[in-house]
Amino acid sequence: MNVTDFNYELPEELIAQTPLSDRPSSRLLVLDKESGDIRHTKFREILDLIQPGDCLVLNNTRVLPARLFGRREDTGAVIEFLLLNQKEDDIWEIIVRPGKKARPGHRVVFGDGRLKAEILNVVNDGNRLVRFEYQGIFNEILDELGEMPLPPYIHEKLDDRERYQTVYSKTPGSAAAPTAGLHFTNELLDALKAKGVQLAFVTLHVGLGTFRPVKVDTIEEHKMHSEFYVLDEETADTIHTARKNGGRIICVGTTSTRVLETLGKEDGTIEAGSGWTDIFIYPGYRFKMADALITNFHLPQSTLIMLVSALAGREHVLAAYEEAVRERYRFFSFGDAMFIQ
Repeated sequence: MNVTDFNYELPEELIAQTPLSDRPSSRLLVLDKESGDIRHTKFREILDLIQPGDCLVLNNTRVLPARLFGRREDTGAVIEFLLLNQKEDDIWEIIVRPGKKARPGHRVVFGDGRLKAEILNVVNDGNRLVRFEYQGIFNEILDELGEMPLPPYIHEKLDDRERYQTVYSKTPGSAAAPTAGLHFTNELLDALKAKGVQLAFVTLHVGLGTFRPVKVDTIEEHKMHSEFYVLDEETADTIHTARKNGGRIICVGTTSTRVLETLGKEDGTIEAGSGWTDIFIYPGYRFKMADALITNFHLPQSTLIMLVSALAGREHVLAAYEEAVRERYRFFSFGDAMFIQ
């Protein structure tokens, strides 16, 4: 299939720049994956759309304030680090700007010197491996010195960094938020549990590769980036129970979907596990675990819109996107949501 098969026209003013003050007040487009039928409601009405016995699978990763601004120890030149993933205890892969000022052996100081780094090597795509030096707890220092790494299409300043976290975020490690979960509040999750909906949590640390454009002409040639995931025994048991009792497995976001489809077996069972996944889901893929999906509206020609199209059909998805544009939905990370069932 050609990458351009997943294109659509989006007016720039529909790209949401700030989150709504009330998370569940976002709009929700409900898409029937079999018929293509569409209806419009508010996200809080998800309570009526998810039934007792269904299992809602959520990604509990927490976004790191992974953007750091420091100075070269020798010249004082300003350098920006963007943390991508942790390789060893204090060794991280990063994006650095400007790259010409960050060569192996160079040292960088952040803030008052509580955090320092030495550049070790140049790796794939011009990224660097660095070793951090500090006293105390790294995540606490990062919370103090770091900034939230918002996607490149968001140009407004985020006043409250917790609005780029889900209310159930728990395990630090992401470079970006699993944005489908931003619409939930604790009250809405409690109401779903009280209704008899099972909640199951996975972890997938979202990488910045999720924002990188597909640079090949045909999607089969694209190589996905890898992301670290964890699915524990409790979650596997919860999913098995729901499926055995006839409940739907409803993934919150493409990240949860990728974890389940990485570990799921052809017979619909799943086992606990952890590791790195580079699974690429596009039309023609046969889903083993996910029955339904809650997701935001994704960039044209992105791997995310390809995954959504694999579940609901490319024609149905593009028709739904065209409808969302006509209805002036808000798009991307801080935007509105879809429920594909």
